[in-house]
Amino acid sequence: MPPDPDPIYAPMATAREPRPDSEADARASDILREGFVVLEDVLAPMEVAAMRAALAPYLQGKHMGRNDFEGFHSERVYALLAKDPALALLVEHPRLLSIVDRLLEPHYLLSAFLAIYVHPGETAQGWHFDDGGCRVPLPRSMHGVSAIWALDDFTSENGATQVIPRSHLWGDDAPAPDGRDAVSICMPAGSVLVLAGTLQHRGGASRGDGTRLGVTPQYCQSWLRQIENMALAVPPHLARRLSPRVQELLGYSIAEPSFMGYVNGLHPKRLIVQDDASGAESDRFPPPRQ
Repeated sequence: MPPDPDPIYAPMATAREPRPDSEADARASDILREGFVVLEDVLAPMEVAAMRAALAPYLQGKHMGRNDFEGFHSERVYALLAKDPALALLVEHPRLLSIVDRLLEPHYLLSAFLAIYVHPGETAQGWHFDDGGCRVPLPRSMHGVSAIWALDDFTSENGATQVIPRSHLWGDDAPAPDGRDAVSICMPAGSVLVLAGTLQHRGGASRGDGTRLGVTPQYCQSWLRQIENMALAVPPHLARRLSPRVQELLGYSIAEPSFMGYVNGLHPKRLIVQDDASGAESDRFPPPRQ
């Protein structure tokens, strides 16, 4: 028999029912039908500026991509929640999560969270879909949902993301070599593209002289391995700076049934709480339950 849920954190093991939200219902339906949706002007200009300021120390043009997929003319910054907690807004924005809540099973996780800064001369990425790590054959339901936040205007000149509408319904089909079915997602800064994990997409070629900054949080089912090892990328002493919701998304949470995700027989959130007796923070494992 699996252990009973840790009584202190039992409420956090309860699956959330999505709150009534007609906009989220409509946008989730759009994604199920077309594979993607764009929400424009979600972030205010001050919020866009704050996100850019948080990323600025890590975007100095010194570390370009290591291969054609990352982009030899693009900078990528990983483990963002370990670098500045302000960036968590892009993970837990309520308009985004209300859509993901309707597309993935309860207890879903943050699978990846990175910034992509495209410079002039970048070539188009290869076509791909983000939950390809799930080996369930296509066609199938999505087991991931990705978002791409625009912190610059996305244009066809600076390499706006390209998608193939309804390709999330494909089986073994491949995109046309000439990309004739592709649509460039041109959107103003502060907007977000939300797409099914099975949708074929790519970063477009940058043909102008400007740069393009985007940030992508990606979510996956609780039973699917995360793309980035979030428990190591954001260890307990850094996870303490984040909201309970983001902590849960990182994996400091459990999924029922079976108390999946426990640490030493207890809820993993015990690793990031303060010691009530001393007020000191500790990463020690608690004593095992008997």
